Amino acid sequence: MYQCSKYNNKLNVSSKKIKELREKNHLSLSKLSAKLALMGIDIPKPSLHKLETGKRVVKDFELYGLSRIFNVPIEYLLEDFIDELKHEDIV
Repeated sequence: MYQCSKYNNKLNVSSKKIKELREKNHLSLSKLSAKLALMGIDIPKPSLHKLETGKRVVKDFELYGLSRIFNVPIEYLLEDFIDELKHEDIV
């Protein structure tokens, strides 16, 4: 079975931002799942929880859907990771 790489022991770098935005917008996991479903993106509530805790990989189209729902650029969802790379002089 294929093992995904982890970054800081998580399977995605946007988990913290996604949870913060969901809570800021007063959305339950179920409501966020329903909004994504209207866009044709199927992420059930348990999978969203795993995504928010860094225990699930986020697909590129899912990240785009989340950025649209929260009305933020994709870069915002990746901001902490990008800042960390810049701080380390990697990029």
